[in-house]
Amino acid sequence: MRASLHRAMLTYGGGLVLHTASSGRIDGLDTLYLRLEERDVVAAGEVRINIAYLNGLAAETVLAEAVDVIGRLDLSRDAGSLLAEPPAAFTEASAPVRTLIDCALHDLVAKQKGLPLAVHLGAPAGNAVTHPTNQTLFVSSDETFLAQASSYVVRGFRDLKIRIGAGDFAEDLRRVALLRERFGAYVKLAADANGAWRLATALANLEALSRYDLAYVEQPLAPGDWNTLDRLAKASPIPVMLDESVKGLEDVRRIAEAGNGLMAHLKLVKLGGIAPALEAARLLTQAHVPFMLGQMNEGGLATAAVLHLACATQPRFAELYGADGLLDDPAPGLAYADGAVSAPPIPGLGLRFDASRTHLIREFS
Repeated sequence: MRASLHRAMLTYGGGLVLHTASSGRIDGLDTLYLRLEERDVVAAGEVRINIAYLNGLAAETVLAEAVDVIGRLDLSRDAGSLLAEPPAAFTEASAPVRTLIDCALHDLVAKQKGLPLAVHLGAPAGNAVTHPTNQTLFVSSDETFLAQASSYVVRGFRDLKIRIGAGDFAEDLRRVALLRERFGAYVKLAADANGAWRLATALANLEALSRYDLAYVEQPLAPGDWNTLDRLAKASPIPVMLDESVKGLEDVRRIAEAGNGLMAHLKLVKLGGIAPALEAARLLTQAHVPFMLGQMNEGGLATAAVLHLACATQPRFAELYGADGLLDDPAPGLAYADGAVSAPPIPGLGLRFDASRTHLIREFS
């Protein structure tokens, strides 16, 4: 097997600006790609690396680690065996590096079997590779906020999540009210506070938000204190979804065993790839705990990986908007329409990676 590591900075069109309470303003998606080739089958995986606000890892740190870990993989082994019995270099790596390698290997194995990845993961054969998704409204002026919401609704997206917690809560509340006044019950609304509040503030703010019929509020409190999160879950008038608190399978098991109403937002880049995310989804399904499959703002290959997993596991919620509106994605091909995202129903992730649109970091053999 041959491998190469690539890097690109992806940007959105349409005036979209990423801005949340935890990240601040983000001007582009710093992205790594792993290209694999085995017996004339070419595959690729992707991970975004400028997400230190989520995992504390600087982009250059992740890049250096990826070069080191990929260089220590035994590329004489086939992709299936690397997934089934991952070496220590892989299992001891950070979650972003494991995600990059895991997704590329899954793409390769599914292509070698001639199956869409969703089918390889357990979805019925012959189904379209498509799943409903929400869209997110970032911190912005009222004019931009309402224009973006209207454009999503016109395109058939009626599941909207509002980023809150970055400033004055009165402004957050007013923006939620603007959407209910504009669209009524035609849209499903949720909000994401990105861990901005303490318990007393969170309870007061959730009570104020409860009049607007939100499906859930995501991460009202900072991660780390599970006892306080349990107290919040019992007292909140709105369902609580955890995101930043879900950093690994141990966190998923805790949520599944607690059974106290907390829901989980699963992301590949936090869990370490498709394989652990699939295990997490099965744990939560068996425990009858609703969950979301989602992502950071990411490019086509990363989005497609979550899409295929969603087709296989059928989560109650999905956040797959990451590649919508990108101008310079080296793996285009996802289609956003009628409230859903779709990939071509062909083997693997369904997308072709164009390495010429990236910067080559290193080749391995």
